[in-house]
Parts: sequence; structure tokens; C-alpha cells
Amino acid sequence: MSDFSVRPLRSDEERAAVDVFRRALHVKEMTDEEWSASAVSVQPGRGFGAFDPELIGTVRSFDSEVTLPGGGTTPLAAVSLVGVRADRTRRGVLTALMRAQFEDFAARGVPAAMLHASEGAIYGRFGYGAAVRAKSIEIDRRRARFRPEAPAGGQISVLDLENTIEQWPALFDALPRTRPGMIARSPNLWPGYVREVRRATTPIATAVHQGPDGVDGFATYTVERAHFGAPALLKIQSFHYASPDAFAGLWRYLLSVDLVDRVTAEKRPLDEPVELLFADPRHVEVQKVQDEGWFRLVDVETMLAARTYRGEPVVIEVTDPFLEHNSGRYRLSEDGAARTTEPADIELDADTLSMVYLGGWCPSDLAFAGRVRATGETALDRADQLFGTRVNPWCGTFF
Repeated sequence: MSDFSVRPLRSDEERAAVDVFRRALHVKEMTDEEWSASAVSVQPGRGFGAFDPELIGTVRSFDSEVTLPGGGTTPLAAVSLVGVRADRTRRGVLTALMRAQFEDFAARGVPAAMLHASEGAIYGRFGYGAAVRAKSIEIDRRRARFRPEAPAGGQISVLDLENTIEQWPALFDALPRTRPGMIARSPNLWPGYVREVRRATTPIATAVHQGPDGVDGFATYTVERAHFGAPALLKIQSFHYASPDAFAGLWRYLLSVDLVDRVTAEKRPLDEPVELLFADPRHVEVQKVQDEGWFRLVDVETMLAARTYRGEPVVIEVTDPFLEHNSGRYRLSEDGAARTTEPADIELDADTLSMVYLGGWCPSDLAFAGRVRATGETALDRADQLFGTRVNPWCGTFF
């Protein structure tokens, strides 16, 4: 073990922290020009560094809010840029950074956190759970035919790159966040999206759907091909909508773009019914299913009380070795949630609770895998009903 200390980053240390993160992911360090464009993405006061005595590890977050089951929202820390220098891994550096960050969340009254994991085996020990999953799909554009009853959609207008950049934040903020797990986009995130689309080697466009009450959906995409005459791929980069008409209308437009053979969309909601729009649903192929968001209940009592429940009461016993103040029993019912001394119906660890909280996993499925322990014949049925949601969770924002 080496001696090191963890503290908040100073403003003059932010670039070095980004470089530590990039090296941990085997990415080249930023040039002066790249850092000049990236510096505006850094939210001051949200970064931590580990020093030995030079910077050897880093973690940061952005302020946001997350949609909960039932439609309410709560403050969220969007965790990003987590990395430890290769010659200092497995020495407790990441653990110390996580503790410092959780202490900061608690001090600021932030009860939940979310991140996108570079590796699936890292964050469970810190209480994060793979709460949100998504599917990537591919459509044979030349063969797919819409069913006659599929909504016709409204008017579509197409924005070029500069207009996309200018209108992106307003388009996103105008649409409701209807799924558990969807987050507000911090102003610090948009410059990163702008850098990515400006670096693209193919033109970027945004299709905007106009319904009876105004704009109610948009999709940003690019078209790639090896050379003129080669098969072309339309890649959807973002797709958001507020109504079935906008959903179908945008798909109608995207599959009407000329000189395109295939259409792909990555990390879409698991239950998004794209295939039901078409006469032959097999023309929509699911390429893969993967985790899209790792969730953490930083303050279990606050978060359990923040969402809604349906069904008969259940008492859960939570074990949280990383944040021990969360450990204990909680009674959940349609009236809310609170600590209790009643006997537990089910027992689970903090990372498993994070998985079921947004409704993406049933407690009974996790019990089948040995991650939930139940007493009584009806405990799992009641827990499934209480934690169940009408739609699957989805984040829809990379950070």
C-alpha cells in the first residue's frame, strides 16, 4: 500500500485530472486546443483527486435530477471521469475516491447517483447496481413496411449541423422525461455533445417532429458509407419523443431517407415497441442488450420515501457495507416508506436494491439468482408488485 491523500480538485488541476482519466481508458491526452474547448464542460467544485504526491486518480460529477417511479424527481449526481493511474490500481485509491464523493453528496443533500460503467465488475462493491438496461437495434430499411394502423405522424423539418447545435438544449428540455431513470441535462454536458458532432466525418442532421401542439420529438442522425455506391448506414444518435404520433412519425421519416440500406439505433428502452410499427416485426433485429445506467441510492431512507408504490406492504432489510447508515429495515406500502423494526419479508444488499428501485428488475428474478432472500410464500409477489413500473427505466443521456 502506498500513502496517498484525497481532496477536492483545484481549478488549475482539472486538465491533469481529465488526462489521468483518459490514460486510464487508453485514450491520448488532450491537446491545448481540445482542452480549451473542453474546459467549459467542467462543473467547478465537483471533482476529486487522489495524490501521491502527484495526481494518481480522479472522479467527478455533474448536478442533475432523475425521474422516479410515479413521475416525481429528485436531485442526482451524474458521476463521470472515474479513473486511476495504471501503476496505482488495486491499492484502495478508487475506494477512497468513492468515499470522498459520497461524503460530498451527503453534505450537499444529493440522495442518488448514476454512472455509465466502463467495466461491469467495478461498481457493485460501492453499492451501484445495473438498474437500467437498453437494446441496440438494426432495421432493414428497404424491406420494412409500416402497418396500415401505425400512426401517420405530423410534419417533419430537418436541421443542419449548426441549427442542431443551436436548438438541441431547447428541443431536449421541451420534452417530458416520462421514464424512470431519465435525467436532466446539465449545461456542462452540452459542450461535450457539440465537440462530438463537430468531429464527425459525416454530416449530422436532426429531424424535428411537429404535432398539433408544437414540437413533440426529434431524432439526430448521420449517414455513413465506405464510398459512393456502397451500402449506406443511417445511425440514430439520439431519439426523443412525447407521443405515439411523434414516435411513429420520426420512424417514418428515418426509413424514408433515400440512399440508405440499414438503420441502427443504440441503447433504446428495452420495451420500446419499434417492431410493432411494421408488417413484419422480424425486420427489426435486436443486436444486443446491455446495461445503460448504474444507479446508487446514496440516502436509502430518503429515496425509498421519494417514489410511489402499488400493492400490499413489504418490509425489506437492506445491508449496505459501504454506507453503513443505510443498513436497516424499511416498510414499503402505498402510503410511502419509513424505517421499521418489523420482521423483514425480503433481504437484499444495497447494489441489488439499486437494481430494483427504478423498476428495471423484479425482486423475484434477483431472488432466482440468489441476490434477494425472501421469507414467506407471498413476499416476492408483493415485492414485485410494489417495485413494478408501467414502463421500463431508461436514462437516454450519456455523460
